[in-house]
Amino acid sequence: MSLMIVDNLGKAYRTYKTEWHRFGRWLGIPCQPNEEHWVLRHLNFEIQPGEAIGIVGQNGAGKSTLLKMITGTLQPTEGSIQVNGRIAAILELGMGFNPELSGRENVFHAAGLMGFSTRQIQKAMPDVEAFAEIGEYFDQPVRTYSSGMQMRVAFAVATAYRPEILIVDEALSVGDSYFQHKSFNRIREFQEQGTTLMIVSHDRSAIQSLCDRAILLEQGRILKDGSPEEIFDFYNALIAEKEKSTIEIKKLESGRVRTISGTGEAKIKDINLFNEKREKADFVEVGESVFIKANVVINANIGTLVFGYSIKDKHGQIMYGTNTWHTKQIVKNPRKGDEYTFLVSFPANLGPGTYSVQTALVDSQTHLTSNYEWQDLALVFDVVNSNQTYFDGSCWIEPSIRVEKA
Repeated sequence: MSLMIVDNLGKAYRTYKTEWHRFGRWLGIPCQPNEEHWVLRHLNFEIQPGEAIGIVGQNGAGKSTLLKMITGTLQPTEGSIQVNGRIAAILELGMGFNPELSGRENVFHAAGLMGFSTRQIQKAMPDVEAFAEIGEYFDQPVRTYSSGMQMRVAFAVATAYRPEILIVDEALSVGDSYFQHKSFNRIREFQEQGTTLMIVSHDRSAIQSLCDRAILLEQGRILKDGSPEEIFDFYNALIAEKEKSTIEIKKLESGRVRTISGTGEAKIKDINLFNEKREKADFVEVGESVFIKANVVINANIGTLVFGYSIKDKHGQIMYGTNTWHTKQIVKNPRKGDEYTFLVSFPANLGPGTYSVQTALVDSQTHLTSNYEWQDLALVFDVVNSNQTYFDGSCWIEPSIRVEKA
């Protein structure tokens, strides 16, 4: 059974000539609004138990509105949401907190609204206080709190009891690094116990590390639903899209999706990875000296050409990336028909696993000004470990360990 079913969901904000017309609409009298603005429309998706869903989209796409309707703080204009389980949500910072009450008093109030008894709240209170780690401020008015302290208390009370569905908006971004790590660890613990996660964030690494699925919203509609890597690659291409640029999507034999975008004024003709023997390679050894060779053709006269690349793991997390803007190797005034070769040498100080290379041909330090070509999964290779001491992780950082008897 699905944990959540969103069926033809929509939210509109309407203005009427008079409040009587609005009141008449509530009573079912056909009163046409003066203006009607749809924030969300025709949303359909299902969530299964244990899934982790990232909601992605530009500002104004309707992400927060969607979460508010799921949690019941906002009523839909059309469609329905069926939820089969208890929801815990962290939406707007300090939402529902009384600034004149202490953190402890607000925890009683918030947990009570979540449906827990006084006895249950009293039993959980020491854990909430310990997790929040704000010391004596826990018994001070919330109006004296910093935004980070409010976040600590809000997260602690929302996760004091494991919910079937945990919803987190961008609010976690205001916390300090220590508490963010602590919060994500708790989220992962809940996931292991079967909690379904729905998170809104612009942080690609957070969604790719926590989620197994992502939904891209654009102008209030679902534009794409798929793996986080595929969604973020498409989203990245979308926000960089300019006049005359295109987005091309190709499904590879491995099942992964390659996204290519750009104006085409410069394009990668071919790209390969070479091992220490200067042979083309699909796999390399941990620590081996390798190089990437990218041949680029110029299809129009342009002012500057910058080549960039990133190495990503199988989850789409960037291991390393840079470009020739930062290395001060900018190509000036390339002409139509010119060809350039970029050779990138580096030691494969990576953990065993599958990696991909993302490439960018742009005019400056970013692809947001002129994006000639942006290509995800331009190259895929494997790293194996048959020569080095066994280790865990994505990076090879060989240690020197001394053991001394005290």
